[in-house]
Amino acid sequence: MATVEAERARGGVGGASSSGSDVGGDAGGEGGGGRAAAKVRLAGLTARDFRHPLDESNTRLLQSLPGMDVALKALVGSTAEEAMYMENVGTSVLVSETQLPALHALLVEAAEILELGILPELYLRQSASPNAYTMAVQGKKPFVVLTTGLVELLEPEEVQCVIAHELGHLKCEHGLWLTAANLIVSGLTRGNGPLGALLAPSLEGQLLRWVRAAELTCDRAALLVAQDSGLTVVSTLMKLAGGSKGGIKMFGEMNAEAFLGQARRYKAASEASALGWFLFNAQTQQLSHPLPVLRAQEIDAWAHTDPYTTLLARGRRPAQSPPAPG
Repeated sequence: MATVEAERARGGVGGASSSGSDVGGDAGGEGGGGRAAAKVRLAGLTARDFRHPLDESNTRLLQSLPGMDVALKALVGSTAEEAMYMENVGTSVLVSETQLPALHALLVEAAEILELGILPELYLRQSASPNAYTMAVQGKKPFVVLTTGLVELLEPEEVQCVIAHELGHLKCEHGLWLTAANLIVSGLTRGNGPLGALLAPSLEGQLLRWVRAAELTCDRAALLVAQDSGLTVVSTLMKLAGGSKGGIKMFGEMNAEAFLGQARRYKAASEASALGWFLFNAQTQQLSHPLPVLRAQEIDAWAHTDPYTTLLARGRRPAQSPPAPG
């Protein structure tokens, strides 16, 4: 498996074409969270350094459930893993230093900042729906998939936030449980078949609670790569919630600060009464991802904490940035 250092030595970052985007400059526009200084590599970074408390508590709860690991391994299994791997690899374009090099450079820089060690493969898949996911199949190199709808919707620095989020799953070794959650969301565990019999509804619910918490951890990984005040991640979440290239062109730029204000209003409404709390739980309990407004508020809060600023200050040397447009 190629390491990040080996990829960079082969020209994976510096070899990007002149059409690459300069994510080392100001994020500007909707994100508004740009940085003047070069991004730094977070030397010695571990998953514990940025794991969300809800991720920690839900992970401990899953680990305490008798037979959970056995059930998940049976659910995922080598056949299911292989099928998902073949389906993704066979229908997508592998990104490399010679195929979409500017996109590849974003991957290499993010992996280096997060001290990932092994560089996963990155695939671009044709789909109008903005989406991204990652898989770590046993015996194969982990890979990340982005859809064309996602890269067309977002600015380069926002695409890198999405890539960094997916790398966060790999950094935190979410692989087995994340794959099982994806199977649940896809509907492959429903019904009376053997897959459905492996997980009781209560265990499915617990697994979905875990994956929602894991998403908050990976949003932090995105912020660690963005290395700004949090607005680039917030802008990304905002666009995934209701952005469109056509809408921006016709009606003007979207505003990440306004989206944060919307997030605060939602939180206040959910906490104002018993009905608000009930509606919040009813709205979220079957979701695989937290609501975008809640994710935005969580990342904004963490961006203004000592742990985040301490991690950035711990950076030892600049990461290799994609080249500026020529």
